[in-house]
Amino acid sequence: MHIQDSHWTSASAVVPGGGTVGASTAQGRGEGPRTTPLRVDAQRNLEHVLRAAREVFGELGYGAPMEDVARRARVGVGTVYRRFPSKDVLVRRIAEEETARLTDQARTALGQEDEPWSALSRFLRTSVASGAGRLLPPQVLRVGVGEDDPVPTGARVPQQRVQPGSGELRLVQDGSVPGVPGDEDPGVAALLDVVGRLVERARTAGELRPDVSVSDVLLVIATAAPSLPDQVQQAAASARLLDILLEGLRSR
Repeated sequence: MHIQDSHWTSASAVVPGGGTVGASTAQGRGEGPRTTPLRVDAQRNLEHVLRAAREVFGELGYGAPMEDVARRARVGVGTVYRRFPSKDVLVRRIAEEETARLTDQARTALGQEDEPWSALSRFLRTSVASGAGRLLPPQVLRVGVGEDDPVPTGARVPQQRVQPGSGELRLVQDGSVPGVPGDEDPGVAALLDVVGRLVERARTAGELRPDVSVSDVLLVIATAAPSLPDQVQQAAASARLLDILLEGLRSR
């Protein structure tokens, strides 16, 4: 279902000074132009939709229907389509925002932690606690199963080491999921770059297993952020799982 822009503009009219007025109300009452809070309502609806989309996609994945997003936002599905003309547009918006958030978290850890392992573990703990891993662009990672599934040229950051037959996750160059940016996207490329620096520092210091790749680290973020109905249980489960995964990343 797609709602044309005309439905949005017919509900209000722009008045001098940048305000809006309900056209039918003003005409019915014979009133002159006056400012109404429609723009405030529109902004509030947008915030509700984005918050609901993060929750729904985080719980059900990017395959969740727009109707679920509308229901969670407590708005009509037409309101969602007025702001996002297709589901692909909404998915891309959420994926880009979460990718940017992960990148900021990685840069903060890189800039504020002198110890390589402390920087990497801080990034992982912050990212898992924020729940951003549940919204990681899904086609950024793919499981390679052997030599018949080569890594595309240019899709690897320098810090990745591919071992044929290892079944490790690999970075994917093509956009295999509609609406979600792949690693050719500048935002995803920035994330891979900064996480790559965290990985390389920890590996060079001898604190990270030599076979751990950037995609392995991103997999930890996605795996250690379960969605549970009870927030306290979710936080405890995430912390416990992350402790176990961090031990698995450390060199011996």
